[in-house]
Amino acid sequence: MATKTSRRANPGYRCSECGWTTAKWVGRCGECQAWGTVTESGADASSGRTPAATVATPAVPIGEIDASQARFHTTGVSELDRVLGGGLVPGAVVLMAGEPGIGKSTLLLDVAAKVARHRRPEGSTRSVLYVTGEESAAQVRLRADRIGAVADTLFLAAETDLGRALGQIEKAEPDLLIVDSVQTLQSQSVDGTAGGVTQVREVAASLINEAKSRNMTTVLVGHVTKDGSIAGPRLLEHLVDVVCQFEGERHSRLRLVRAVKNRYGPTDEVGCFDLGDAGIVSLEDPSGLFLSGTLNPVEGTCVTVTLEGRRPLVAEVQSLLTPSGQGSPRRTVSGLDSARINMILAVLQRRAGFPLNQDDCYVATVGGVRLTEPASDLAAALAIASAKLNAVVPKGLIAFGELGLAGEVRPVPGIGRRIREAARLGFRRAVVPKSPEPLGELPDGVAVAEVRTLTEALETMKDWAS
Repeated sequence: MATKTSRRANPGYRCSECGWTTAKWVGRCGECQAWGTVTESGADASSGRTPAATVATPAVPIGEIDASQARFHTTGVSELDRVLGGGLVPGAVVLMAGEPGIGKSTLLLDVAAKVARHRRPEGSTRSVLYVTGEESAAQVRLRADRIGAVADTLFLAAETDLGRALGQIEKAEPDLLIVDSVQTLQSQSVDGTAGGVTQVREVAASLINEAKSRNMTTVLVGHVTKDGSIAGPRLLEHLVDVVCQFEGERHSRLRLVRAVKNRYGPTDEVGCFDLGDAGIVSLEDPSGLFLSGTLNPVEGTCVTVTLEGRRPLVAEVQSLLTPSGQGSPRRTVSGLDSARINMILAVLQRRAGFPLNQDDCYVATVGGVRLTEPASDLAAALAIASAKLNAVVPKGLIAFGELGLAGEVRPVPGIGRRIREAARLGFRRAVVPKSPEPLGELPDGVAVAEVRTLTEALETMKDWAS
């Protein structure tokens, strides 16, 4: 008698971070090398392909699509509008990530109130729903009173259940939804604890579906891990339209917001904010925060111009050298890359003849700013040389350029723009790398020395000092 056989469905396993699949379970993903992310997918490899479904809305020519539905609406915060490319887009989903206590909730509560107060051209106001899962409604109200973020059409809901949060959205029908944070919401339809990979994926997918179907702008607050990356599955960053990173030192009032992904605008802009007792305010001209402001020049200091996105920022680098009482001299760096400072010390000793192997070296920036651009190499080198020579860098001098191991000064982008920004703040002398690109029109009275090597830069500094 013939027997009817059936193939057993192979469940398969899939990495929740990168999507890598395997026939059997493993503890570590073979693609992204993440631990504990391979879970059973439950997909039947022999089930065949997905059949075509009936289309309710057929495709239309691109010229007939109304582009006005995707126009920007201002947030009321100029620096945030700069980062987003002009403001918020209806239906867009924005992920705002940052360390705890850095000011994410304060900034978004201020944005919520300003959007709620802003009137449309026909005179009506926009409704905003703020869903908080980390604080009670009373705690959020206290912050709103402190920063002046109370508006008639700003609604507040303290929810940790995704179903109830979706119910709040149906009742309020907001134009802007803010969820603080996406890791605190939990769906009863899937297993796992709040903040886990499965829960974050389900919560994000549900909120994104609501945003797209209702043409509702949605801002999700995200936590970060110890290494600064966004917590949860990497899929979350791929699903959203904009990813913004909130940066800043805990002991500094300066906060920076940069877009690491933006489907509607540039990703090379940065917004500057000042976090104080009255809330967080935009800093349209933050350069003065990064200068010491001393009336008399001091040896071991040099001013540079760095580009944060497309914005030039004037910052000061300070250096201090003291005789080392140990066999191995100390190297302490704050606000700069310690590896690059060690390289600059080696170049100064080998190419410029500065004996630095018996000195403790301390290098820092002013105002808590972090300079990651290689263009700050030349200013750091001149500051260290000034400290070693016990000679003051001439007042009103700036220097920028990338320093190579051979002692050459390499060109950097935006030389003319950097010089013009420094001239606006009163600097009239600039030591810059020789570049084939024209500098453009410079302000009157600005002296520019284009150098090719570190030795030329040091000689120029000595000439101008005399």
